[in-house]
Amino acid sequence: MSSAGMSLPGDGPATGPLTTAEIAAHAGVSVATVSKVINGRADVARGTRAQIEEIIRAHGHRRRKRAARPAAVLELVFRQIRDSYHIEIIKGVQQVAREHRLAVVLSELQGRLTPGRGWVEDVLFRRPAGIIEVYSVLTDSQSGQLRSRGIPFVLVDPNGEPAHASPSVGATNWNGGLSAARHLLGLGHRRIAVITGPENALASRARVDGYRTAMETAGVPVDPAFVRLGDYRAEDGLRHGRELLRLPAPPTAIFTCNDALALGVYQAAAEAGLRIPEDLSVVGFDDLRPAQWTVPPLTTVHQPLTEMAVTAAAMAVKLAQGQPLAQTRVELPTELVVRGSTMPPRRP
Repeated sequence: MSSAGMSLPGDGPATGPLTTAEIAAHAGVSVATVSKVINGRADVARGTRAQIEEIIRAHGHRRRKRAARPAAVLELVFRQIRDSYHIEIIKGVQQVAREHRLAVVLSELQGRLTPGRGWVEDVLFRRPAGIIEVYSVLTDSQSGQLRSRGIPFVLVDPNGEPAHASPSVGATNWNGGLSAARHLLGLGHRRIAVITGPENALASRARVDGYRTAMETAGVPVDPAFVRLGDYRAEDGLRHGRELLRLPAPPTAIFTCNDALALGVYQAAAEAGLRIPEDLSVVGFDDLRPAQWTVPPLTTVHQPLTEMAVTAAAMAVKLAQGQPLAQTRVELPTELVVRGSTMPPRRP
C-alpha cells in the first residue's frame, strides 16, 4: 500500500520527518524491522523493504537520538577501472580527501551501467561522508535512498542525463567535438570520419553533435558510412579503422571520441601501409598521458579529468558539511591540443 496521504494513529497528516517508531506504525511492522532497513541490513523481505523505503522517501526520517557520524571516507564508484582515465579521477579525489583528512574507498561496478541491487545496502552500512559516481547512473530508488539517509553524492561525466536534483560535473564535450572537426576542416580535410563512444553515453553524443555542427556549418555533408559506433576501446578503433580505410573513397581524417579509439586507428593505418599524418590525420579526445608518447604524438581534445574530480569531491564535501552548492551542474572547458598526428591532406 502506498504511503501517500497516510497519517499516524491519533495524529493529523504527517508534516515532517518521521521517527523510526512512526515509520513502523505507518508500515505496520516492528521498530526492529525499520531499523534493519535504515541501517542497510539485507535480511528484510523485499516487499516490506520497498514499503518502508517509500515511506522514508515520502516523509523523511529523523532519529530520536543523535545520528551516528558518517565515516571519514569518500567513496569513489567506477563503472570499470581499466586505464589512465580512471587514474586522473582518483588523483583529483585524493587531493580533496587529503585536505579534509578523509580516506578514499574505491568501488567498481564490473562494467554495469547501474549499481546492482545490494550496492545501496552496502553503502548505507558503510555510511561514507560522500559518494562520487563516475560514468554511471543511479536509479531513482537508489538516489532517493541516499538522499533520505543524508548521504550526498555527485556524478562525474554522467553516462546519462542526470536528474535535476543530482549534482554533476562534466566537460564541454560539444565544444570539444566542434573544435576537433574545425581543426581538420581548417587544414583542408573534407572526408572526415568519426568513431563514437557508446550510443547511450551522453558525453559521446555531445562530441558527435559538435562534429556534425562543424561539418554542417562548413557546408560539408556527413557521409553516413563515415560515422561508426564504438565503445571507447582500442579494439573498436582498430576494427572501424580497418573498415573505413577499405572504403572505395576512404577518409583523409578520423576523429575519435576518446584516445583509446585513436590508438586502434593508428594500428589500422599501420596495417594498411599508411603514414600518420602524411596519409591520414587523426584526432582523439581526453588527452591522457599516453597521447603525447604515441608516434607521432596525438592531436587530441584535452578533457580536464583531474579538475573535474577535484570539483566533484569538493562539492561532495561541501554537501556533507551541510552547505548549499552555488550550482549543481558544472561543466569545465575542453581545449584542443595540436600535436603531430594532423596535417593538410595530400592533393590527388
